[in-house]
Amino acid sequence: MTDLPTAFRLDGRVALVTGASGALGAEFARSLSAAGARVVMAARRVAAMEALAADLPGAAVVALDVTDPHSVSDAVAQAEALAGAPVDLLVNNSGIAAPGAALRQSDENWAQVMGVNLDGARRMSVAVAGRLVAAGRPGAIVNVASILGLRQGAGVSAYATSKAALIQLTRQHALEWARHGIRVNALAPGYVETDLNRDFFATEAGQAQVRRIPQRRLGRAAELSGPLLLLASDAGSFMTGSVLVADGGHLLSAL
Repeated sequence: MTDLPTAFRLDGRVALVTGASGALGAEFARSLSAAGARVVMAARRVAAMEALAADLPGAAVVALDVTDPHSVSDAVAQAEALAGAPVDLLVNNSGIAAPGAALRQSDENWAQVMGVNLDGARRMSVAVAGRLVAAGRPGAIVNVASILGLRQGAGVSAYATSKAALIQLTRQHALEWARHGIRVNALAPGYVETDLNRDFFATEAGQAQVRRIPQRRLGRAAELSGPLLLLASDAGSFMTGSVLVADGGHLLSAL
C-alpha cells in the first residue's frame, strides 16, 4: 500500500516558482517548501521575494522576466547553480490580466498578455524540460491556468484566450514529454481572494460575482496548496495532461 503522507513529500526536489512576488506565487513557495522542496523564487520584483525567502529553509531568489529569452535561460541556470541540482519541479505562475472590451483592446495589449501568460510559460517549460531531458532526469511542470481557460467571461478576451491556450499547451507538452518521465499538468483556480482584489469583492458588483459561486465565497490562496502538491508530487505520478479545477463549483454555475 502506498504511504500517502510520504507520496506528497518533495524532499530532494528543486522547485522553481515563477511570479513568486505575488500572493499566489508566495503561497505556492511556502507550500512546496513545507513539503520538503528546495524552492527558488523567481520574478521581476526581487525585493518583494527576499523577505519570504529568508523564512523558507534553503530558499533562494532569482530575477526573471519571462518575456525575455535571455532572462529565462539565465534564471534557470542560476536556480540550478544555487540549488546544486537541476530544477525538476517548475510552477509556471507568472501571469497578467488586462480587462477590457475586445473591440477596444489594442494589439499591444493583446500581445503583452499572450507574451506573459502563454509565451512565458512555454519558454520556461522548454528551458527546464530541455535540461531535464539532457540530464536523463524526470520532473514535473504545473501550469497555473484559470477557470477562464475553460469558460467565457465578459471583458477578459485576452486573458481567457491565453489561459485556454495554456491548457492546450499543457496537454501538448504532456504528450511529448511523457516518454522522458516529465509530467505536465495544469491547475485552474477560480476566484481567490488576494490583497489586490479584496476591495473589489467587497463592493456590490464584487459580491454579485461571489453569489454566482455555488459555495458562495471566494477561495483562499492556501486552498490551492493541496491541488498543487498532488500535481507536483509522486501522489499524482499517474497524472499528466490533466487540468485540476479548484473553484468552489464556479464552473457548475448557470450561465
